[in-house]
Amino acid sequence: MNICMIGAGYVGLVSAACFSEFGWNVVCVDKMKDRVDALKRGEVPIYEPGLDDLLEKNVKAGRLTFSADLGPAVADADLVFLAVGTPMRRGDGHADLSYVFAAVEEIAPHLKGFTVITTKSTVPVGTSREIEVLMRKLRPDAEFAVCSNPEFLREGSAIQDFTHPDRVLVGCDDPRGQAVMERLYKPLGLRNAPVMFVSRESAELAKYAANAFLAMKISFINEIADLCEEVGANVQQVASAIGKDRRIGDKFLHPGPGYGGSCFPKDVQALMRTAREARTPLSLVEQVHRVNEERKIAMASRIERAAGGSVRDKTVAVLGVTFKPNTDDMRESPSLVVVPMLQSRGATVRVCDPQGERHGATELPGVTWCQSAIEAAKGADIVVVLTEWNEFRAINLRALKAAMSGNVLVDLRNIYLPADAAAAGLVYHAIGRASPAAGSA
Repeated sequence: MNICMIGAGYVGLVSAACFSEFGWNVVCVDKMKDRVDALKRGEVPIYEPGLDDLLEKNVKAGRLTFSADLGPAVADADLVFLAVGTPMRRGDGHADLSYVFAAVEEIAPHLKGFTVITTKSTVPVGTSREIEVLMRKLRPDAEFAVCSNPEFLREGSAIQDFTHPDRVLVGCDDPRGQAVMERLYKPLGLRNAPVMFVSRESAELAKYAANAFLAMKISFINEIADLCEEVGANVQQVASAIGKDRRIGDKFLHPGPGYGGSCFPKDVQALMRTAREARTPLSLVEQVHRVNEERKIAMASRIERAAGGSVRDKTVAVLGVTFKPNTDDMRESPSLVVVPMLQSRGATVRVCDPQGERHGATELPGVTWCQSAIEAAKGADIVVVLTEWNEFRAINLRALKAAMSGNVLVDLRNIYLPADAAAAGLVYHAIGRASPAAGSA
C-alpha cells in the first residue's frame, strides 16, 4: 500500500513513521523545503521520544521518504492523508481550515485511480463532506472516497499510542473506502486493537468530545484542589479515592497550573464555536475553558503570595516551561502566562527545561536559560516547578536550597514530599494541600 502523508508536523511525522513501520510505503510531503531537507539529513524538527530512531530505521529500509513535490506522491498513492495544521482562527476561536482546503486543491489535479482521502488533522464536524463537495467540483471525473481518521496521540508517548491504541476511529460512508482503511489498519487488528467504523460526522465530533472531556477532568480537579486547601483536605488523596472508581478512572486527575498544548485549548474552543453555531451551546465546556484561563493567571498570584506578597526585585527560578514533560511544545503552555506576569511584576526569571529552549527562546523574551535546575536556582529567592520533567523529581533538595538565596519552593505539580522539602530547609507550597503556616514547611 502506498501512502502520501501531507504535512511533516507532529501528527504527520509520527503517523508517517508508524505507518511505514507497519510495512507500508509512505511519502511524507511538506511545503517547507528547509524542513524536508532537514528530514532527509536525519534531523527531526520536533522532540518526541523514539521518533528519531523510528524515522531513521524506516528511511534506511526504503519505506519512508520525504519530499516537497506533492504531484508524484499523490499520483502513486492509495491513500492521501491530510495532516496539515488547523490552528485556532483569530477572532472567533474556530478551527482555521484554510490549510486543509488548500491541500485539497493541490492534490486534485494529481489523483489517479481510486484514492482514499483521509483527514488526520483535527477538523470540525462536516469538514469531510465539505472536502468531498470541493473535490467533486475540482475533479468530477475522479474516483475517490473521503474519510475521517482522527488521531488520539499524547505528546511524549505518541508512538506507543499509535502502535498500541485504545481504539482506532474511522469515519467512512463509502464501502470501497472502508475496505482500504481496513487493510491499512490490519496490522493493528492482528494485535486485537479495536478498529471502529462510524459515520464521518461521528468521528469528527468524537475527537473534539474526547479532548473536551479530558480537559474537563483537569479543570475539575484543579477546582477541587483549591477547595482542598481551604478545608484541610489533600487533593492527591481525594483524586486517588475517586480515581479508583472505574467509572471515573485516575487519568487526568492531577492538579496543576492548567492545561495547554496544541490540542486541548484549540479543540475546546472549536467545539464551543461549533455548538454555538448549531444553537446548542455547551455551557459545561465553556466553563471548563474559563476555569483553565483563570487558572493560569491565578498561578502567578499564588507565587507572589508564597514570596511574601511581592516578587519585585526578586529572582524566580522556573523549572519546566513546556506544556508537559517529554515534549518541546510550548503552545498554550501555562508558562506563557505565568512567566510574563512575574516579569511584569518586577521579577527576574531564570529558566531550566530539558527541551523548552528551542521554542521558548522566542516565546519567553528576557529570561535567562540555564542547563540544570541547580544552575537556575543559583541566587534565586523562589523556585517554581511548572512542568514535571522526571529529572526535576530527582533533584537533591538540599543542594537546591544551598544554591538559592531564599528558601521558598512553589511546587505547582506536587512532585515533592512536604517532609523532604522541610528537611532540606525549604518553605514548601504545593497544590491542593492546606497552606503552610508562615515560616513553616
